[in-house]
Amino acid sequence: MTTNAAIGYGTLFGISDDGGTSYDTLAEVTSVTPPGSSVDIIDATHMLSPDKTREFIEGLKDPGECSLEMNFIPGATTADGIIRGLSGVQKLQITFPGGFKWQFDGILTGYEPEAPVDDKMTATVTFKVTSSVLGVAGA
Repeated sequence: MTTNAAIGYGTLFGISDDGGTSYDTLAEVTSVTPPGSSVDIIDATHMLSPDKTREFIEGLKDPGECSLEMNFIPGATTADGIIRGLSGVQKLQITFPGGFKWQFDGILTGYEPEAPVDDKMTATVTFKVTSSVLGVAGA
């Protein structure tokens, strides 16, 4: 069987400033970690649980975080300026190679530039996802 695996080259990360109608693609992103998700498990065991066995129910979903690595360019008005100006809930979008998109809301929780002595300057950006992740077929 032939594989359908692909590399992530060409993945884009966008932020909307018009409520999700259009997205500004951040420049010089080198890696994107899409949001994962988890579900709380709640212990619902009671005094008459069958066979003295714990019982569990599903709780709330946590849509996780999304992070990206990018080249850090001090004073740039592009990605660095966009990220530094964010506050509140943002409309975010990841466009994968082939055009499939994930759209979701998130709050900027971390912006960490790094300037090593012997390598390129980078920044790590982290968003807490605050909505379900919607998959959208590419054009």
